[in-house]
Amino acid sequence: QMQLEESGGGLVQTGGSLTLSCAASGGTFSSRVMGWFRQAPGKEREFVAAISWSGVNTIHADSVKGRFTISRENFKNTMYLQMNGLKPEDTAVYYCAAATTGWPTLLVEHYTDWGQGTQVTVSS
Repeated sequence: QMQLEESGGGLVQTGGSLTLSCAASGGTFSSRVMGWFRQAPGKEREFVAAISWSGVNTIHADSVKGRFTISRENFKNTMYLQMNGLKPEDTAVYYCAAATTGWPTLLVEHYTDWGQGTQVTVSS
């Protein structure tokens, strides 16, 4: 089992930026597809972005394309989500997760290891 811990959340104004980090331990991080999800109160968990083990192939939800960028540094066992142009609708708890697939996926059922989440709040 892999242990994941998110950090970097906080309160920002509309149009601001944040960088989230996900530190992994207890597994082979460099061989896992990784992803970011978010969940707002009263709503289901929503896919944000995913990245291949190499970091070359990525997918982003339409709602964040052009604003968010997923990346990873395997030698640091760390994944990132750079968030620019933040909007109030981005407010949610953001979760880091590891998948069992061999290619980036947006399907939550393929993710088996999860962090505890970090709160992102965007004020207007």
